[in-house]
Amino acid sequence: MGRLTRRHPVLRLTAEEERRRIDVLAVEEPLELRINGEPFVVTMRTPGDDLDLVHGLLHAEGLITGVADIGTARYCGGAGEDGENPYNQLDVALAPGVAPPEAAQRRQVLTSSACGLCGATSIDQVLRDGRFELTDALRIDRAVIAAAPDRLRERQRTFEKTGGLHGAGLMDAAGELVCVREDVGRHNAVDKVIGWALRQDRLPARDLALVVSGRASFELTQKAVLAGIAMLIAVSAPSSLAVELAERSGLTLAGFVRGGSMNVYTHPDRVLVGERSSVAQ
Repeated sequence: MGRLTRRHPVLRLTAEEERRRIDVLAVEEPLELRINGEPFVVTMRTPGDDLDLVHGLLHAEGLITGVADIGTARYCGGAGEDGENPYNQLDVALAPGVAPPEAAQRRQVLTSSACGLCGATSIDQVLRDGRFELTDALRIDRAVIAAAPDRLRERQRTFEKTGGLHGAGLMDAAGELVCVREDVGRHNAVDKVIGWALRQDRLPARDLALVVSGRASFELTQKAVLAGIAMLIAVSAPSSLAVELAERSGLTLAGFVRGGSMNVYTHPDRVLVGERSSVAQ
């Protein structure tokens, strides 16, 4: 099944029976990121789309602004033993003139797949670091927004096998998902789609909305703002800090998008509704 999944025997217990079966697990492995040969961070992720992940992560950290800021990116791990993945170390050489991270920015510790890596720790810092104004160029019909989580789920092929991965997608106003990525870490999945957009020279992504399969945390909202994305669509709840950042930055934040309904927490003008519909106040 490749590097994304792994098979493992389990004892299945239900009220009616007990039986042994083979379960499919989502793979979680460390990725050590080096910059100019120096260790920067070790993060847990689902292998695959690592170049997108690295580009998105470095963009969120403020170390790069475009694909031209990276000279080369290559795996540098040795041959794996006992089936271990040999592609768990990646070295990025920054382009000439691009400043490497300062010592204080380096994270030479293991970062879990549940924890983001962004250095900005406050709303004021995000607003200072943001390079892109969030415009009203993107407006999406409420029916398209309501259908977005189901469309994302349909594209989550590894989740379908394992039930253990977060999904993120970039969606245009017509509802087409132009990029979908999965990962054990919700922040990794978002970094992967934003990294894809950066590599495609599509930042700021003013014509796209970010769709996520779980909750809308501060760090995911931050990544959207820094990428110039003006709408975040989440299946679950936002945090209070995410809503505050969305309000102050101008981002439209929709949560609990499921079953045809949603809560639009901030800047609802980008959500197109019918003449007999209204956004609850």
